[in-house]
Amino acid sequence: MHRVRGHLFRSTPLIWHVFGVPTEFEIALKGPRGEPIDLVRTFVSHGVADLRPGRVDEEERAYTTTLALPRAQPRTIRISAGRPGFARVEVEGRKLGQQAARDLAAAVRQILNLDEDLSEFYALVADDPDLSWAAAGAGRMLRTPTVFEAAVKTICTTNVAWSATVRMVNALVDNLGERAASGARAFPTAEAMAAVPESFYRETVRAGYRSAYLHALAAGVVAGVFEVEELGLQADVPDDEVASRLLALPGIGPYGAAHLMMLLGRPSRLILDSWTRPKYAKVNGRKASDATVERRFRRYGRYSGLAFWLYLTRDWVPDEPVPSR
Repeated sequence: MHRVRGHLFRSTPLIWHVFGVPTEFEIALKGPRGEPIDLVRTFVSHGVADLRPGRVDEEERAYTTTLALPRAQPRTIRISAGRPGFARVEVEGRKLGQQAARDLAAAVRQILNLDEDLSEFYALVADDPDLSWAAAGAGRMLRTPTVFEAAVKTICTTNVAWSATVRMVNALVDNLGERAASGARAFPTAEAMAAVPESFYRETVRAGYRSAYLHALAAGVVAGVFEVEELGLQADVPDDEVASRLLALPGIGPYGAAHLMMLLGRPSRLILDSWTRPKYAKVNGRKASDATVERRFRRYGRYSGLAFWLYLTRDWVPDEPVPSR
């Protein structure tokens, strides 16, 4: 979950500007129990959000991506602040049919992670000197449209410089992603990634030892061996079981499992890697062993990983200045 300068569907209140076939709509920014959502902090919640086809525009406070849709050609969308309490979603291209519009709205809910209940976490940190600021709406992790995409991108972040991660993901999208009318490409499907040989990942993507993992993951998803999308839907499955199933995926170790669990709304594991360890030392004022760090955040229970992540990334969005009286 580096950062450099890293379908659920429920009925949702939408305001359609073109009846039935939207070119633009708004979606309410509130969690399942009415908890607030800080849209900008969601956009910059982790570095994976800025990997293609996604792009975070921090100056415009907007997020753009190209979505593969099951019943229509991919569409590029731009999400930004709408009227108070809403996000505005602009859809590029010709008007969508009714079902495609529903598919797109569901994808937006998935991306903004609107169905994750963070009310318990906000109550937990309300009087916490380190994390009380987060209760204003931070902590919602921007999600990829599919768990498969998150897994592929996670593999591309392991044991490698961020520039190489960007290069690998760009190559995957440019060569295998379905093209929208605008020319932009969506993230490739498992079918597209399984259809090319492992040599493609070595020679074109230049993924090194990850090449075998990327091909095996895609082939396993297509064959039904790895049912990764279920991991984003089964809320009643214990974290330990989800972690075990993630660790069984090609190329996913302890770091990758913690990374994916954060993106799946299961932030009980701390993401300990070459970025988080020195950042913790900087914020904390001194280095600490992994065991010491884990003990410090254990009091947050199933939100330990989220508390740790927010502790490290508060400075990613400057605090709003207090208005003068």
